[in-house]
This record gives sequence, structure tokens and C-alpha cells, in this order.
Amino acid sequence: MEIRMWMYDLAREQAPTLSHLRRIFQLTRGAGYTHIGLYLEHRFAYPSAPWAHGARCVTPEMVRTLRHEFPDLQIVPFLNLLGHFEGMFQTERGKRFAEERMKGLQACPSNPEFVDLATRLLDDALSVFDSEIIHIGGDETYQLGRCPRCAEVVASAPEGTDGKALLYGNHFRPLAERVLNAGRRPAVWADMFDDHPSALEIFPPSTLLFDWRYFSGPKETSARLRQKGFDVVCCPAIQTYNALWMHLPQSERNVNDHARDAAETGAQGVCVTTWECGLMGAYDTLFPALRACGRILREGPTEGAFLDGYGEESADYREWAELLGCRLQECGGTFAHGTRRSSLKCRLLLLRNPFLAWFFHADELCGEVGTKALDILERAANVAPNEATRNVALFGISTVEFVRFVESAAQSYAKGDANFAVSRLAMARQVFDDLGQIARETHERIGGSLADIERCRLSREHVDRVIRRIRQYGSGQLGYVPAFEVITHPEFVPHDQACWWRVNQWAEL
Repeated sequence: MEIRMWMYDLAREQAPTLSHLRRIFQLTRGAGYTHIGLYLEHRFAYPSAPWAHGARCVTPEMVRTLRHEFPDLQIVPFLNLLGHFEGMFQTERGKRFAEERMKGLQACPSNPEFVDLATRLLDDALSVFDSEIIHIGGDETYQLGRCPRCAEVVASAPEGTDGKALLYGNHFRPLAERVLNAGRRPAVWADMFDDHPSALEIFPPSTLLFDWRYFSGPKETSARLRQKGFDVVCCPAIQTYNALWMHLPQSERNVNDHARDAAETGAQGVCVTTWECGLMGAYDTLFPALRACGRILREGPTEGAFLDGYGEESADYREWAELLGCRLQECGGTFAHGTRRSSLKCRLLLLRNPFLAWFFHADELCGEVGTKALDILERAANVAPNEATRNVALFGISTVEFVRFVESAAQSYAKGDANFAVSRLAMARQVFDDLGQIARETHERIGGSLADIERCRLSREHVDRVIRRIRQYGSGQLGYVPAFEVITHPEFVPHDQACWWRVNQWAEL
């Protein structure tokens, strides 16, 4: 296996300092990886697009310093030169590049200005990174052919030809060739070839395909890509985005399956992906798992490697990981293993309306699921060996407690006791003060999300707003008592008894 890589997802709001990155790179080297991937999107200060990145992103100077200090590691940039361009086209300067206005994740490959920008971003990466591999993106471009210009390109394709495959391949081929002309090797994600296999015929045959399969092994798909003459890197995931913390057994199984299939299909290697440590995630709690993955890639599939990795740190760390990574999912409901982003975390923090967590999860979190989860989370908090692990457990406890506080407030409100409802919401408000402190500690300790700090503040402010509303209108001052679901909603308007903002959803973006 030539390539043993793990990929650090900067794009989900990570804001590491150089010291944080040094710690991460030391982990990478010590675990036996040959490469570290930096998944950039808008979290890199591209010299040619100073408008495209936010505060405290990774800079060219940081990369050059790390190249000098870790010459034995290949630092591979993962660019996004079509799909997942949203961080750039949600800016005022970048909005003209979107395939659809205020919709989706993809830029427009028929827009000459975007094509020029993609070329300049690639040139920036070629000048800053010295790795053999330059990853140019290409995943999840589901909006191919949506805008009028792209639709015309697709419609004009010869009969019997996949017009979207032409659109996709003709966008990426010049970029891949530019990488080759610079003496490097282009890489792309392989998922779009499932739907548009003829696009492969357009790519240079030396393009390296990253075959990501997070819920199964890649044996079948990687073998098919290899038969087409392409080298492949198999890509499992440590499953954090779909969990309160991590689904540990599923993550280990996925890595083991990819390591096994990579060996059997003659793949170039394995890249372990880690996605979305925003929404109160903490990268340093994944370090033992990443060390275990490094061992699997060096020595072969190993059952129990993840828990053993945490156990090497301490017995308490192993118990904590087993509680949050294995036992919590057995509670079922929102904690069960699934393939999509954690609905509980999203509803609590992502949409500026934490009452959505109550609306959708009150039945389970106020019942047996919540009681079982609280027991596990409290045990995890008691054995947590450090600040990072303790904070993850406290986040889970706070989430369940918030929903329970709100349910108690809703029941009191329904009985006409607005004052008691307010007192329960005051306790719910405190949850976000506590979570805001956790988010600040995660940012300072390992470069975690700045947006999480703001999400906690905005959620607390919304709870304050609802408290004021209940004091003003919760006893019938409007001539009616708004439903609790209504008075807690961000769009609530006094005297709009019919909630026209809800009826007329066509007005939403």
C-alpha cells in the first residue's frame, strides 16, 4: 500500500492555529501515515481570491512552515473546483458563480468567470503545496445541467451521449491536465462516475480516483474503476457527522473493509476521511481512533482496534469511548446509527431555532430513550479523562436536558401557567451559556468551530426572545393564546393568528 492518508476536514468551520496543526501533524507522522489531506473549500487563504476565505483560516505561510517541519509527510490539498463551492458563492463577490441562486452546493461549469477562478485557485495550490497529488474535487455535483447555459450544453450532446458526463468531464479535464503539466498527479472523487461512467473516458488515464464508500466496502466499485485503467484510493470514514460523537463499531468496520478491499483490488492505498467536527465536535477526541486507523493501514484489518487505541491512553478513556461510541447508539431513536447527518445536532444548533429539537425529539428524549441516554452520558462524563472528552459528554447531557426543560415549559404553558413555563425556559437558556463555553474551549484547545460559539449565542438569544413573548402574550393578552409551537418559532408575529408566514411557504428561499 503506497498511500496511507487521513483527511482533515477544515471546511466545516475548523480554525486551527499553527500550533494546533503541528499537534495534528505530529499525530499523523507518529501513527505511520504517509500523507495528510487538508480538505480546504473556503478555509484556505488563496492568494488570488482574498475575498473567498473567512477569519482564522489556514494560510500559505502555515503550509510552507509545515512542509519544512514535516518533510517526511506529503501534505495533499483537497480543492473544490465545482461541487461543494458553497462557502465561496455564499459571499457577495462569489454569488455569481453559483449554478442556482441560493440553492445547492455547486458552481456553474459553463460560467467563464468561474472556470477562470477555478484555474487560478488550482495555480495557487500548485505554488503552495509540493505534494505529488493535487486533489481537484468533483464529488456530489448533482446540479449538473440546472442553469440555462448548462442545460443547453446537456441538450446539445449527440444522441445517445450522456450530456452531463460531457459537461462534467470537459470541466475537469483541463484542470487535471494543468496538474499533469506541472509535474503532479491529479485526483478526483469517484462518486459521480456511478451515475455518469462515460465521463471517465474524458479524464487523463493517470488521474487518481478516490472511491468513498462509508457504509460498505469498496471492492466492487474500486475493481470496476481499476478495470477502466485507473488507479484508486479507497476512502472510508470515521463516522462523526451522523453521531452525537462517533459511531465507533461502524467506523472501525468501514476502515477494516477498505483496508482489506484495497489490498485485494490492488488499490494505491487508503484515505481515512473525517467529516464535520463542527456542531460541537472535537478533533482531539478522534486522535486515538486515527492512530488505530494508521495501525490498520500498516498491519491489516484488526477487530477491536479502535477501543484498543483508546485503551492505550487509559482505562477511563476506553470506557468513555465505549459508552459514547457503542452504548449510546444502542439507546435507539436519534442516537441510533444512520447514514445522514445527526438530526438532533442540526435541530438544536444549525437552524437558529433550538425548539426544533424539542418539536421533533421530545417524545423519545423525554421517555425511555432519553433516560437511557442520560445514564450513559453521565457515566461518560464521570470517567472522561480530559476536558475534550468531558465536554463531549456534557454536550450530550445538555441536549437531552434542554429538550426536557422545554417539554416541561410546554406542558405548563398548555395549563395556563405562563410563569412556570418561563422559569423552565430560564433553565433551558442556561444550557446555551454552558455550551457556548464548551465551544470556546474547543476552539482554543484544537481550533474548533467559531460558528458554534455564535450558534450557542443565537440559540440563547432566541430562548430569551421566547421568554419575553410568553410574558407578553402567554396569558391571552392578544385575545387568544398562541400555540407553544407558534410562539417559540422565529417567524412568530403577534396578531397573525392564522400564521400566514407558515401557510404561504412559497415565499421562502
